[in-house]
Amino acid sequence: MNLPRQVVMKEVGPRDGLQNERQKILTEDKISFINQLSESGLKYIEVTSFVHPEWIPQLADAKDVLQSIKRNQTITYAALVPNMRGLIRALEAEVDEVSVFLSASETHNKNNINKTIDETIPILKEVVQEGLKANRSVRGYVSTVIGCPYEGYIEPEQVLKVVDALFNMGVTEVSLGDTIGVAVPTQVEKLLARLFNEYPPNVFAMHFHDTRGTALANIVKSLEMGITIFDSSVGGLGGCPYAKGATGNVATEDLLYLLTEMGIETGVNMDAILASAFFIEEKIGRKLGSKQLEIARGKRGLAHSDSKHTV
Repeated sequence: MNLPRQVVMKEVGPRDGLQNERQKILTEDKISFINQLSESGLKYIEVTSFVHPEWIPQLADAKDVLQSIKRNQTITYAALVPNMRGLIRALEAEVDEVSVFLSASETHNKNNINKTIDETIPILKEVVQEGLKANRSVRGYVSTVIGCPYEGYIEPEQVLKVVDALFNMGVTEVSLGDTIGVAVPTQVEKLLARLFNEYPPNVFAMHFHDTRGTALANIVKSLEMGITIFDSSVGGLGGCPYAKGATGNVATEDLLYLLTEMGIETGVNMDAILASAFFIEEKIGRKLGSKQLEIARGKRGLAHSDSKHTV
């Protein structure tokens, strides 16, 4: 296999993960969660989203969280920004990187942000240009790059049009999202082959949800094709409020295990990631479903059982 020597793991759990949780998470718990992640070796953490609180009530404390975390100067702290109002708040909170977003699916875009793709582009263009003027890097997300809950399979040409629009605005990187977790490796290969005819692999990241258990297989295919940046979420947190059937992102710890065992460097510490996963699991009040977390949970139980028999 032709594999990269090193991969960048971008943690999106505090934003993409928590935004879909029904139980309210206290601001101080979000801050503690992010501070723990900052000690794990990660170089990128998406902290929150500056969308209107009515859209995502869970992230209504975006500014307080971003201003209160203990920053590690080696880490990029990013936030999702939908419009100029959001950008102003994000810049006041000293965000490092701005992320903008739209969908490759017209129907999903309309349901997600109540605008067509054509209506969204000029709004994002202003955000991107003003973000760049403020000396921030700007990342673009494209949702539903393989499949849409409303339109079904999405053709690569449709994705390319949206990717072109984002790069023309000035974004430096585009994250390609399999929002509802329907992709399989052959579809990933077809999409990337088309995009790589126009752009180099190093300007893309992959963002896989694991709804059908195919995320890691898709990541291996992406690695083979030259992708070296992957989004993930501790514990497999995540989902999309506007994409019926979407479940969590690929779990950071499962991705880390895969990469480590394949001999690919990440700089990320597994014990620290698992500790943060157990922390946020307790705060959201439900079990997280990653494979590595389940193994660690079993080891914890075994250690507790063994301790009862020590003298």
